[in-house]
Amino acid sequence: MNYGLYLSAAGVLTNRHRQDVFANNLANVQTHAFKPLRPSIANRPPESIENPDRFGTAQKLLDRLGGGVLAGKQALDFTPGPIESTGNPLDAAITERDQFFAVSHRNAVTGQLETRLTRDGRFTLNNLGELVTQSGHRVLDTANQPILLSADAKPRITPAGIIVDQQNNTLAQLQIARVPAPGDALLPAGEGTFRFKGADTRQPVTNADLATESIEASGTQAVPTLMQLIAASKSAMGNANMIRYHDTLIDRAVNTLGRVA
Repeated sequence: MNYGLYLSAAGVLTNRHRQDVFANNLANVQTHAFKPLRPSIANRPPESIENPDRFGTAQKLLDRLGGGVLAGKQALDFTPGPIESTGNPLDAAITERDQFFAVSHRNAVTGQLETRLTRDGRFTLNNLGELVTQSGHRVLDTANQPILLSADAKPRITPAGIIVDQQNNTLAQLQIARVPAPGDALLPAGEGTFRFKGADTRQPVTNADLATESIEASGTQAVPTLMQLIAASKSAMGNANMIRYHDTLIDRAVNTLGRVA
């Protein structure tokens, strides 16, 4: 196989992946508390290093060109988004990048209840009086139990994460958890929630400082993300053009230079 064609094809695939990631980030520019993915590019070692040839057919010149590129590690960017005031007493926004609300999620496969994390603090009461997210996940207290409230009590959330009534009587305490290095520990799980890649590393937060009657906006910045999307698209197109050039060279090599007079 033509080595340059191989490198260009790897460039197309890698940049198409980056293009998809940036497009998804841009599509969620209005999604509350959305955390964008940050893709990276990794150098691929040459074939003779990645898969050593026992027949010794490696070429030093080609090895110096490298093996092209691959989609590298990607991680969620938990930089806090802008805080928007809503005036809703059951809305709350987390201002620290490594803190989360805990919610209950039922696994569709096993039917078991699981704890997931979210930063979307747009809370409301369902018809059972449970505090839930906009997606219907039940919000958990410090004992990992659903929070039951009466609308007649006119509950509100304080900056410390305590839910009180009109007379400032404590009704419940939101579970706010800290996750060390959340970009490495968590994966998006849909509906504004996150799950752990491995072990549950939650740590209780005892000194929460929420922005009350407010919500966190999307972490996607529209203009920079659009520029990243355009750059990835140009890179993919550039590598696609290189594939066409290599195809033309192969055609000439076979049908013109290789012609026997």
